[in-house]
Amino acid sequence: MRRIETGDLWWKNAVFYCADIETFYDWNGDGCGDIRGMTERIEYLADLGITCLWLMPFYPTSRKDDGYDITDFFGVDTRLGTLGDFVELVRTARSNGIRVIVDFVMNHTSDAHPWFKSARRSTDDPYRDYYVWTDTEPPDTSAEVVFPDQEDSLWERDPKTDQWYLHHFYKHQPDLNIANPAVQEEISRTLGFWLQLGVAGFRVDAVPFLFARDGAPGDPGSFDPYEYLGDVRNFITRRLGDAVLLGEVNVEYEDQKTFFGGPDGDGLNMQFDFIGMQRMYLSLARGDAGPIAEALQDRPSLDITSQWANFVRNHDELTLDKLSDTERQEVFDAFGPEPEMQLYGRGLRRRLPAMLGGDERRMRMVYSLAFSLPGTPVLFYGEEIGMAENLDVPGRLSVRTPMQWTAGANGGFSTAAARRLTRPLPDGLYGPEHVNAADQRHDHQSFWWFIRDLIYTYRQQPEIGWSTPEILEQPNTAVLAHVCREPSGWAMVGLHNFGTEGCLVPLQLEDVPTGSVLVDLLDGRGEFPLDERGRVEIQLDPYGYRWLRVLRPDEPPII
Repeated sequence: MRRIETGDLWWKNAVFYCADIETFYDWNGDGCGDIRGMTERIEYLADLGITCLWLMPFYPTSRKDDGYDITDFFGVDTRLGTLGDFVELVRTARSNGIRVIVDFVMNHTSDAHPWFKSARRSTDDPYRDYYVWTDTEPPDTSAEVVFPDQEDSLWERDPKTDQWYLHHFYKHQPDLNIANPAVQEEISRTLGFWLQLGVAGFRVDAVPFLFARDGAPGDPGSFDPYEYLGDVRNFITRRLGDAVLLGEVNVEYEDQKTFFGGPDGDGLNMQFDFIGMQRMYLSLARGDAGPIAEALQDRPSLDITSQWANFVRNHDELTLDKLSDTERQEVFDAFGPEPEMQLYGRGLRRRLPAMLGGDERRMRMVYSLAFSLPGTPVLFYGEEIGMAENLDVPGRLSVRTPMQWTAGANGGFSTAAARRLTRPLPDGLYGPEHVNAADQRHDHQSFWWFIRDLIYTYRQQPEIGWSTPEILEQPNTAVLAHVCREPSGWAMVGLHNFGTEGCLVPLQLEDVPTGSVLVDLLDGRGEFPLDERGRVEIQLDPYGYRWLRVLRPDEPPII
């Protein structure tokens, strides 16, 4: 593959950045972030190297689930701005080389949505079949609820008609009946609307729940959910040829392959690697690279158009549900031993810096790993400066505090009085006086500059986004050595030490011509010559990391 061809599937070597408009930057000083504030900060994201901005929900909402309880799929929450503001945001982002994708909640609506308000009036209402109902009392589903601290069933009785409606999440978020062609038409209208306003695609929320009817009567046997997912993909690419679908699919790897669309890759373009993320935290807790190495080896092969999204944390609880009970407890003990640090018995409500006690060596190693793995990196706002959580904020919102721009009042997020802010900022060691973007952008040794350098280096190594992982066996269990190799010959070796002690890492690369060297991409372009058998030894510091590009004798120097 020629380098020029790597732009054909732009998401294969993009850098995604997830932001919540409400907590990013307050332009009008009312204490709530807004779209015009987001627009003001586009140049900041461009300077960081971001190429795709993922916006969390900004639609009209009943405000019971941080915007995921939508009352109108075609509008903008009036606190955040207008559709005109949104169009200007997309235009500004495009002019700075940044695509915009938006959260699309296909699984459910708010119970305040006009569809549901109409549907619950009678069993004959035209919108009744937009949702999933049963007139027989459902079985006990308490073990299946997503939020066990707030719900005890997937079904809720509606007294008006004495029937039960399905809700995989909160009872105020009734599930849509995706098998209904009328609902499918509404989904297409919504997707088409936002594509027409300039978005480059969608992050689809809670994909596995879209098609789970949980034994509801009347489920049409002819409906194939995976075929429908392919129909959605076809629809958006007809409207915009390079539109992308990024799916939240927290299932086992083999099941994820089905959501990609199988061998043809005609389903979701991208999926988050939840298993790899969870195994990475287990490796961190143990100081042993084994768990993450196993996850990488278990990744199924994908169609060339499909891609993994690598992340350190997202906007929800840091879920550990794919670990065993014993493994999960290991991670809890290491990074969230107190009950208030945990959530739902399966996850952590913390950000990485606080979990690691502010140890920047380990932080840098973790992000180096995330960017070096085959796939596309996704950052959650504030990660680039090492923001931490505020455990005084309830539930999952503890990690969704205002962006810390300066050391000044409210961290430069807003000029409003502190009591009017959407959420309180952290204080102490991770408060804005110690952790903020302005100070770090002026300090070339800061974490912000480290992340910026990672992004720019990642963007210059197309083999990372276009390869599958190859694990190089190591005598030291603390070391992960992997190769990103693309068929045309590009190759990069990633080394990461999960241990507390430095070590010498032996490498042997086959199929490398005599006279080749490994060039250190992150540390001054130092060179390590390979012997005639492709062997070399590399020193790694405690929690050390290196990206080593294979430079063959006939290739031009790396500049």
